[in-house]
Amino acid sequence: MNYETLAIVVDGPVATVTLNRPEARNALSHQMVADLLDFFQSIRESREVRVVVLRAAGKTFCVGGDIRDLSAPRSAEEELAALARLDSMLRAINRSPQVVIARVHGAVLGGGIGLVCVSDIAIASTAARFGLPEVRLGLAPSLISPFVVERLGLTQARRWMLTGTQFDGAAAQQVGLIHEVCEEPALDERVAATVHEVLQCSPNALAECKKLLFEVMENPETLDYRVDLLNRLRRSEEGQEGMRAFLEKRPARWVPQDT
Repeated sequence: MNYETLAIVVDGPVATVTLNRPEARNALSHQMVADLLDFFQSIRESREVRVVVLRAAGKTFCVGGDIRDLSAPRSAEEELAALARLDSMLRAINRSPQVVIARVHGAVLGGGIGLVCVSDIAIASTAARFGLPEVRLGLAPSLISPFVVERLGLTQARRWMLTGTQFDGAAAQQVGLIHEVCEEPALDERVAATVHEVLQCSPNALAECKKLLFEVMENPETLDYRVDLLNRLRRSEEGQEGMRAFLEKRPARWVPQDT
């Protein structure tokens, strides 16, 4: 998997995706958006890859949209296509059947917060700095707004989107943007521990559980769906194996031997 703006390493069930434009503070260029979209689409049907760790090279996680791209002259059709691609990328990560873990450090601004919002689990350095500065540039965080409001809730989204002020890792955890904060030297250890926990889980159950989360959030009447899902999983090969492993007090077959 060779991408212009990403460095990707797949090690068994874990894919590590590194935003690799440190010279541009990992700004979301049109190319990076296209690369992220292509990668997440490529693993959409995979159950071999169960976890994606999203991280960044250099001192910064992501400073948001690339201002050079945003300010470059483009036709209306080109601009619409680029923005639609960004939305598709965020949705592809958000609905990915894999568990997406964001390893966050340094500055996390604008679209960088969008990437955190579409991750399932986010672990950040205490020194990380977050902000939605678009209004200070005469812009608005339009494309990421649904994911920000969904993650933070309307009240907190109003506060940060309407002031453009920055906040630290502790505040990000308090409002639910980040799940865990730690000192930066401990980031890799905490991410590895979270990956270990995810790898105890059935690949098919993980994918179905992510789908379930959005189904119950978006639809008021889901009883039939929930009953059918439980019965399908209970009768499935992985469901039978998981229950047998529990009764026999042994790891299930999908748990990597070295974990």
